[in-house]
Amino acid sequence: MHESSADRRVLLATCVAAAVRAADVIKAGAARLHELSWESKGPSDFVSQVDRDAEAALSAVILERHPAAGIMAEEGSPGAQSRALLFVADPLDGTTNFLHGFPWYAVSIAALVDGRQEAAAILNAATGELFTSVLNGGARRSGQSIRVSGVTDPSRALIGTGFPFKHPEEMAPYVRVLPRLMEGTAGLRRAGAAALDLCDVACGRFDAFWEYGLAPWDVAAGILIIREAGGVVTDLAGEPSAVQHGPVVAGNPTMHAWLLKQLKSG
Repeated sequence: MHESSADRRVLLATCVAAAVRAADVIKAGAARLHELSWESKGPSDFVSQVDRDAEAALSAVILERHPAAGIMAEEGSPGAQSRALLFVADPLDGTTNFLHGFPWYAVSIAALVDGRQEAAAILNAATGELFTSVLNGGARRSGQSIRVSGVTDPSRALIGTGFPFKHPEEMAPYVRVLPRLMEGTAGLRRAGAAALDLCDVACGRFDAFWEYGLAPWDVAAGILIIREAGGVVTDLAGEPSAVQHGPVVAGNPTMHAWLLKQLKSG
């Protein structure tokens, strides 16, 4: 199945509408944080009813517009990954930030047709900043075209990262590479919402980013947004990232290559 630019715009409109609906749920939840109860999915990995309600809200929008679509989402929406049209969504990326009132969390949604990302939207629910892209159509932030940074000197680069808190076995290699990156760059940042980290690469706030253990719903939208903004996204072997569990290395072409080399030699 080959999508036209008009088809992609339809899919993008669905991604945006679903993200807005979920963000409304999240904003309502943020106003009553003191009433929310937390559940632990694992060490430092939390979920609340807001996550589940946001997922239900975005799923309702998607299925109203595309009844035959499948949905792959973090909190367990119904759907079949084998469907030709699949929406991959994180209803609340940055749950720990949200639960603490730290204003950096988002809704992330990508539309895949036969496994290929065709449209994507990431909405910062705390600030209202919206990142969008369609395949072969560029990337935008709140309607304005964006590009990855032009920084090529590592000593001037700001690098984003995520801690491998869900995978203790990855902590040692992660910590081992940190001194070299701290000494060789302008700084490292860990904000706690991978979807937004990828957007920060796409619009040039970060020059590169890496994290070892991300899920499909963490990266499905961000991969497309970065690539459409002129960036590179791969795994640790340098192979183009797919919508799956695993490590992600992203950046403008020069800083991606530099960061990948540092991680490989770590």
